[in-house]
Amino acid sequence: MYNLLDGLTIIEASSFVASPTAGLYCAQFGAEVIRVDQVGGGPDYNRWPVTAANDSLYWENLNRAKKSVALDLSSPQGRELLQELVRATGQFITNFPAEGFLSHAKLAEGRADLVTVRVMGWADGAPALDYTVNNAVGYPMMTGAGPEPVNHVLPAWDVISGAYAAFAMLAAIRRREQTGEGSEVRIPLSDVAIGTVANLGGVAEVLHNNANRPRLGNAVYGLFGRDFVTKDNVRTMVVVVTHRQWTNLVGALGLTAHVEAIEAERGVSFAQDDGLRFQHRDALYPLFERAIGSLDHAVMAATLDEAGIVHSAYRTMLDAAHDPRLVGNNPMFSDFDANPSGFNYPAAGAFGTIPQLPRGDAKAAPRNGEHSEEILSTSLGLSSGEIARLIDSGILGIAK
Repeated sequence: MYNLLDGLTIIEASSFVASPTAGLYCAQFGAEVIRVDQVGGGPDYNRWPVTAANDSLYWENLNRAKKSVALDLSSPQGRELLQELVRATGQFITNFPAEGFLSHAKLAEGRADLVTVRVMGWADGAPALDYTVNNAVGYPMMTGAGPEPVNHVLPAWDVISGAYAAFAMLAAIRRREQTGEGSEVRIPLSDVAIGTVANLGGVAEVLHNNANRPRLGNAVYGLFGRDFVTKDNVRTMVVVVTHRQWTNLVGALGLTAHVEAIEAERGVSFAQDDGLRFQHRDALYPLFERAIGSLDHAVMAATLDEAGIVHSAYRTMLDAAHDPRLVGNNPMFSDFDANPSGFNYPAAGAFGTIPQLPRGDAKAAPRNGEHSEEILSTSLGLSSGEIARLIDSGILGIAK
């Protein structure tokens, strides 16, 4: 945790992955992020993975370092209180519909310089999820060996949209500082997805070729990279991204003469051309399969490390969770015993490292309504009596 955004308060009314991720990233860099949910929890409050007691580990980790206000958002007064909080604060992250009681235009009636960042499904307001957007842009038809589509288990567009939303919030605040004007930034998952495809050359590629990219299994498109199996049956990904790495890999595995023979036979040189290595993979892959397949993984790893080659064995997520380099000795993680679930495990803080500043520990997620009284008192100036009446009426929820 860092305090780069100390003094910035953001109201977040959201659920699922993308919008809460935006708030999380802001909180990890020091912003006060106040998540407003329905009393008892929103639609993602018990989303899997969960503990045996049905506490959501997903919710607990996407909402670390935030504060929680619980309101009855089905009631007019609960909705009015959320509107008042947004106006009092001036910064708002949400994935609620663009129209309705949380529309930017309605909220800005009481706060002209309001900055709203709204994560959406489609740009026209139609609903979408990461998994349906991913299908729409074609990646499942490129994944695996085929012919069936393969869905990716990582909600990539959600997490990219969340990061983009956090960036958009700070960009809009900077504009407000320069002009005094508020704004709404809308971030549709569909635009993030197809825009990313375009930025990686994908749209231009298929239009230029008038064809889809062929299925490659675990091969890397346009590079020499693929999974290989060692003598002791360890499947390992090996990828070459520089010409020096190619030369080193060929030499380290004793394949120089064999590769030169293929070059002579086909009239090509692989030394300075990624594309040629990819195009002639039918001849190259068998060489490397035999060479790597003759070595135990420990020997292969030492050989490739010495040559500066990028490689990694395939592992399970449980393996990764026990890896000292990734988790156990990684200063990004903090051992945490104050989780609402009661389960003690390493918790991630800010992904970025600032060598000039001390890294603070990760912080706990709130319990639903844990900060309701505090926020309504400090942000809206409500008296203890007014707050008590809201609690008694069920409009305001507090942590139990």
